[in-house]
Amino acid sequence: MKRSASRGFHLRWPLLAAALVACLASVQCSGGNAGTGSPTGPTLPGPSNPNPNPAPVGPETFVGAGDIAICGGNADATARQIDGIGGTVFTLGDNAYSSGTRADFQNCYEPTWGRFKFRTRPSPGNHDYASPGATPYFEYFGENAGPFGQGYYSFDLGAWHVISLNSNVGTDGGSPQANWLRADLRANANVRCTLAYWHHPLYSSGQNGNNDYMREMYRILYDANADLLLSGHDHTYERFAPQDADGRLDTARGIREFVVGTGGVPLYDFPTVKPNSELRLKAHGVIRLTLSSDRYQWDFLAISGAGDSGTQSCH
Repeated sequence: MKRSASRGFHLRWPLLAAALVACLASVQCSGGNAGTGSPTGPTLPGPSNPNPNPAPVGPETFVGAGDIAICGGNADATARQIDGIGGTVFTLGDNAYSSGTRADFQNCYEPTWGRFKFRTRPSPGNHDYASPGATPYFEYFGENAGPFGQGYYSFDLGAWHVISLNSNVGTDGGSPQANWLRADLRANANVRCTLAYWHHPLYSSGQNGNNDYMREMYRILYDANADLLLSGHDHTYERFAPQDADGRLDTARGIREFVVGTGGVPLYDFPTVKPNSELRLKAHGVIRLTLSSDRYQWDFLAISGAGDSGTQSCH
């Protein structure tokens, strides 16, 4: 018996040795994925000499519009456009007409853009605030809308820092929102490309015109070298050339603003064309942004008729 046991041990030893070498080569023997980490387990430290030229972050898709869901409107048509587009969905306010009630969200928004709720990062509009405190808006979107009742928040999307602001609450230079924005931008000063969005545009050739009370927020973003701004409110599509907070053309550091209030409600005309307005369209549709590590591409996808597209480097 002893001879047989010894012989069995010698036969198994090469297999055990091979298993030990494979285990050591994989860094850990617990069965986890080395270096990936997880919410329920530790992440192994990275290499002591990281690659000085890391691979660039792949492009991200950011698609949406504002002034969206009115029962009997065109929100169903713009929702069908997004059906074929992956990535993150945004809204530019006035999500559910006409008063942002629970019934408006349930009857008008939910059957259309509601199917993208899990991947939507919204912003509120004045119609959402027609319900006190925009409570149904915050209830409907939950944590995707940021802290309940606040209406402004930020997140990272690939190589970009993205900021959703609330144009329905205080926006002067000393407001809590302005102080939060400055702090958020300082904390992300090493990010090259920055995008912000809110409901009321500073500049617009639509029937509501400019919203001067958003100038300080625009200025804070400009001073931090932000690149891109999206708004709604006027039910139009409009693209502006890069400009500063006082409306001066600035191709070096200016922010390019888009008005995209084209999500489904009745459209507006353009009574007075504002300086630096490059293109204006009266059409329903969505804007699809392709956010790369050092630039962005825009494509306005009209339901019918001509659209708009272009590309711009980050500052």
